[in-house]
Amino acid sequence: MTSPSSPTSPSSTPDPDRPSDAADAALFDAVGVEHGAIYGYGIVSAHSSPDENDLVSAAMAEHRERREAAIAMLTGRSAKAPLPAAGYQLPIPVNNPGDAANLALRMEDDSAVAWRAVIEQASSEQDRAFGVTALTEAAVAAARWKQVLGIKPITEAFPGGTE
Repeated sequence: MTSPSSPTSPSSTPDPDRPSDAADAALFDAVGVEHGAIYGYGIVSAHSSPDENDLVSAAMAEHRERREAAIAMLTGRSAKAPLPAAGYQLPIPVNNPGDAANLALRMEDDSAVAWRAVIEQASSEQDRAFGVTALTEAAVAAARWKQVLGIKPITEAFPGGTE
C-alpha cells in the first residue's frame, strides 16, 4: 500500500486518489498491496536460504507482473493507481530464513485478501477473471511458503477469507 508503515496492511490515512467506484477502489487497494509485497520480497530475498531463491524470484516476478497489469487496468479507466511508498516498516522482524519465509507467507495471505476483495467488488467479467487468477496465484505461493515452513495443512479451502 502507499502506507510507509507496512508493506501489507492498509494505510490509516485515506488516499485522495482512491477511486469512489467500489470495483476500481478494490483494484486500487490491491495495487497498493502488490507494491508492498514487491518491497517485502526484497527483504525476503536478502534473508532467504539459497534453497528458496527460485521461489523468491518467481514470487517477486508474479507480483510485479500482476501489479503492472492492474495498473494498466486502472489507467485504462482513467483512474489513478497508487504510488509505491518511499519505504515500508515490516510487520514482523526479519533476521533469518525462517523470518523471511514467515514474511513471504504473510504477504501472500494479504495479497489473497486484496484479490478476493477485487473479485467481490468486480463489476466486469475481466475484473473477476483477473482477480480469480491473482487470488489463485497468491494461494499457490502461500502454500509453497507453508511447505518451506512445515505448516500443515498447506492449503486453505477459501483463501483470502476467514471462513
